Amino acid sequence: MNKRLLLLVLTIMLVLAGCGEKAAKEEAPENGAPETKEEVTLKVAALIPPMTEVLDLVKPMLKEEGIHLEVLVLSDNVQPNNALANKEVDANFFQHVPYMEEYNANNGSELVPVTPIYNAVFGAYSKKYKTIEELPDGATIAIPNDPSNIGRSLVMFEKNGLIKLKEGVGIQATQGDIVENPHNYKFTEVDLLMLARTLDDVDMVAMTPAYAKPLGLTPKKDALVTEGNDSEFTITLVARKDNVDSEPIQKLAEAMTSPEVKKFFEDNYSEIALPAFE
Repeated sequence: MNKRLLLLVLTIMLVLAGCGEKAAKEEAPENGAPETKEEVTLKVAALIPPMTEVLDLVKPMLKEEGIHLEVLVLSDNVQPNNALANKEVDANFFQHVPYMEEYNANNGSELVPVTPIYNAVFGAYSKKYKTIEELPDGATIAIPNDPSNIGRSLVMFEKNGLIKLKEGVGIQATQGDIVENPHNYKFTEVDLLMLARTLDDVDMVAMTPAYAKPLGLTPKKDALVTEGNDSEFTITLVARKDNVDSEPIQKLAEAMTSPEVKKFFEDNYSEIALPAFE
């Protein structure tokens, strides 16, 4: 009797063990499968090439990191910061730090630089004159109308001996800070995106190479004057204080300062844009 009972107990244990093994096998593929990381969408606002081209270049790199980069091309130089401040995008790529700081001061926002990408050589161009010596007294010069680029333009002209500014004003300069203007130049302030269109209507236009290049102009060959190599106006990837340290933003910064991007600038924009990273 005891042998039969023992046999029954062993049989039951074997059946239960078999069921447990089957259950374990059924669960193994699910538990043992590698976790699939959900793709993250990163929205970045930009305006024109080469900014948009750089973002398109790094899209495949980010795809490999599980990040879908969505580039929003906006139509003026205020929208990208508004969109970033309002959390409609995660970052933008179109501006230098002085412009960003000016926006923060005026709007109470907390936009922050992520990493510098390239130096765009600022210059002044003319369709009427080939050298700065030919520019006549009383000439009309168009400059960008936002405060940081007004200061940038005036400092460039001072460094090239066209005007003299109040001591110490630097890039905060306005036309009211001009203390000497021996040639009586007239400065007209124009929206950044409209500067290139004024080239036919004024004697000289101060603008970045991104706006000059579509006209076939480069600072090296065509500018009557340019700023020095110590510019504070490096074009920078910008995010917000609340997301600047996030993994997607840092992965974007890494991709945008990669050897591939450096080579892109060297191959396509060597005369107008110098990489600001090693």
